[in-house]
Amino acid sequence: MSTVAVTDATFDAEVKNSDIPVVVDFWAEWCGPCKQIGPALEELATQYDGKIKIAKVDVDNNPNSAAAMGVRGIPALFIFKDGQVVSNRAGAAPKAALESWINDSI
Repeated sequence: MSTVAVTDATFDAEVKNSDIPVVVDFWAEWCGPCKQIGPALEELATQYDGKIKIAKVDVDNNPNSAAAMGVRGIPALFIFKDGQVVSNRAGAAPKAALESWINDSI
């Protein structure tokens, strides 16, 4: 499974109401660090297929979700479990660090 594009309109259904944990990546096309972690998130989406959903929210096109989460800088990553934020982090990181963060959070 690849990452899932989430919009303001689908945020609650895809993230808050998901029956599996969700990693949400708030990003933008112009953001260099966002592009750096993109391939790692795609790999992790495949690796955790069926166990974790990895969602991407483009902050330029979906400002309401980012504002509701208090996102001030990107990339901003949040892990939701049972509709609640259980962990968050900001900035780019290598795949191994992201994987460790996910494993520690779920």
